[in-house]
This record gives sequence, C-alpha cells and structure tokens, in this order.
Amino acid sequence: MPMKLPVPPSGTTVGSYDTYEKAQRAVDFLSDEGFPVQHVTIVGNGLRMVERVTGRLDRNRAAATGAVGGAWWGLFAGVILTLFTAEESNWFLLVILAVIAGAVFGAIMGIIGYALTGGKRDFTSTSSVVATTYDVLCHHQHAEQAQNLLTKLAWRSS
Repeated sequence: MPMKLPVPPSGTTVGSYDTYEKAQRAVDFLSDEGFPVQHVTIVGNGLRMVERVTGRLDRNRAAATGAVGGAWWGLFAGVILTLFTAEESNWFLLVILAVIAGAVFGAIMGIIGYALTGGKRDFTSTSSVVATTYDVLCHHQHAEQAQNLLTKLAWRSS
C-alpha cells in the first residue's frame, strides 16, 4: 500500500478570524444550525514558533527538575520490579528505594546537563506553534450557505 501524502486544504474562505477560538466558534455555530460541517476546514495562517520564558534556571533548579523526573522513572521501575520479585513483604521498600535512586540519578543528570550548557541558556521556557489568523474553508458547493449562516453569527456578535 503506497504512503498517503498530505493534501493541502481546498475550498472557499467563508470566514477569517484572529483567534482559533473565534474560528472554532464559527464552525460550532454552523453545526448548531444543521450545516454539514464535514465540508469545513479550519486553516491556520502565518505560523510562528513562540517560546515563552517561564523562569530562571540555575544549578539548584536543574537538580530539582532532574530529581523529580528521575523519581517518576524510579517509581515506574520500582513498580515493574515488584511484579517480578518472589518476596511480597518488601515490595514497598523496593519501590521507595527505586524512587530515591531515580531522584538521585535525575538530580545528578540535571546538574551535568546544566553544566554542559556553559551558562548559555539560564532560563526555562515552553514552546508552541501559533497562527496569526485562522480561515474557515468550505467546499465550493456549500460555501454560499456557510457564508449566509456566518453572517447571522456576525450580527449576533455585534
């Protein structure tokens, strides 16, 4: 079976919005009005990668973040190990030791990772891709009906 390649969206633009929420509200309105929304596509235009800085990063925070992540992995490993141990009386101790070992290993790896940056990235952040505008497209045979319905929504929003 051949690999299916992505197909660019097609259709007539029946509405343009400055936020995704407004475009979603328009499609929801079309659905509420009984419009066949399977003929509609929301397209984000002018995509940008946005990195929002969430705080400072220092050695202690890198260690703490690494310790938390390591503790979760330790918990996972400890629970898996208890499934394969013959002695049932020490399962809790095994899980606790795995969590502690994971936290210590994670903290060490966090400090090493931070040291390797050489102070070139002393902050934490989250990244996302956002669009500057959102178009609602509709198949040509249903576009006029969609535009007429969205005109009603525009009147209600005013």
